[in-house]
Amino acid sequence: MSNSEQQQQQKGRRRKRDDKVVRVTKMAPPPPTPIQDIEDIASSFSEDETQKLRVALLNWYDINRRDLPWRRLNHEGSEEEVERRAYAVWVSEVMLQQTRVQTVISYYNRWMEKWPTIDKLAQASLEEVNEMWAGLGYYRRARFLLEGAKKIVAEEGRIPKVASLLRKIPGIGDYTAGAIASIAFKEVVPVVDGNVVRVIARLKAISANPKDSSTIKRFWKLAAQLVDPLRPGDFNQALMELGATVCTPVNPSCSLCPATESCHALSISRHDNSVAVTDYPIKVVKAKQRHDFSAVCVVELLGAEKMPEGNQSSSRFILVKRPDEGLLAGLWEFPSVSLDGEVNSSTRREKMNRFLKRVFKIDTRKTCSIVLREDIGEFTHIFSHIRLKLYVELLVLHLKGEKDDLLKSEDSETTTWKCVDGDVLSSTGLTTSVRKVYSMVQKFKERSFPSKQIPAGKRSRMAKKT
Repeated sequence: MSNSEQQQQQKGRRRKRDDKVVRVTKMAPPPPTPIQDIEDIASSFSEDETQKLRVALLNWYDINRRDLPWRRLNHEGSEEEVERRAYAVWVSEVMLQQTRVQTVISYYNRWMEKWPTIDKLAQASLEEVNEMWAGLGYYRRARFLLEGAKKIVAEEGRIPKVASLLRKIPGIGDYTAGAIASIAFKEVVPVVDGNVVRVIARLKAISANPKDSSTIKRFWKLAAQLVDPLRPGDFNQALMELGATVCTPVNPSCSLCPATESCHALSISRHDNSVAVTDYPIKVVKAKQRHDFSAVCVVELLGAEKMPEGNQSSSRFILVKRPDEGLLAGLWEFPSVSLDGEVNSSTRREKMNRFLKRVFKIDTRKTCSIVLREDIGEFTHIFSHIRLKLYVELLVLHLKGEKDDLLKSEDSETTTWKCVDGDVLSSTGLTTSVRKVYSMVQKFKERSFPSKQIPAGKRSRMAKKT
């Protein structure tokens, strides 16, 4: 066979081999379609469900929404009116975090009367803001409100209109940004708070841990599916209102709920007596509270008459400012020292004496005379993660010299303090626990000295005890 014939045979074999490869390739089955996770299927709303829930909740909200002061401002109007609306939503939402609505209303009205615009708030001091906030708790919220207002006025002059920019303001997280953007500026974004989590968990019968980060993301995704594009702010408020008034944690009013047809938890409970609607979301075991202890000394400085007058007209009280970071940052309180557990009275008093001498140069043997010193009680104040037990004593002093000269020490340069007249102390913005301490002092005096003065014999016996 010639070389040319051999070459032609080889080419023919290659063509046949290539044809086979082509035929095999054409006959290969398509790649399998990915299977959707069952959790994703169970945790998504269909278009039909979404439309029904939007209509049902908005109709219900239009009839049943509560008349709250921050809802009375116009949704439309000039840029200034919209700006005021956004500011009102911001203030109300921050106040409503971890606080009951009925408690917030009076605080909100007083706040808006004093600082009706963000420009007015930006001119306030932290002390003024804390005084206005006194009693609401979680004082860091108030500080962030002030810092946020100052930042906006200094940089932009206007509250940002979209959630992504709002989140750059101090103290504004995903929830507050969504609330302001949707309610004031009609951006189609969701909000997720405890009420929304509870409603959605029951609508979709979600049994996952509601505190887990991946579960939280699911709730935000579901809430985003539901937001009505024409009335985003009203829909978000409807969802929160439903959780606050109908779909409550312990005794939900399912017969009054506009979303019963879409509630998987209710459907399951009707077919299985062992399951209740309140099983959703699951209850998360709270972290064990820390137990702290503190000695509080109400130091009262008297005038020349050396008598703790009932009207406090001549008395002054020492207040100390807490550090700018940590629990109750930057707030005023009576002199306090931390304790290592439940120690006895003499140990508490010894530790307090060292503090008073170091910070104020108060020496009960040299710089002042003791008119009265008495343990007047104790109580426990509950924070979200701390149980703080406070032991309270009253120390009435008459200084041997000028107050400004005596109440000075090297430590005073690092400790901020002030003296407050007794007749204005009750109107000063103080935390709940500090006001309770002062109330204990007043009741002690009323009970022990109805004549509004301490008999001379009583004073001498009290002084010997210290």
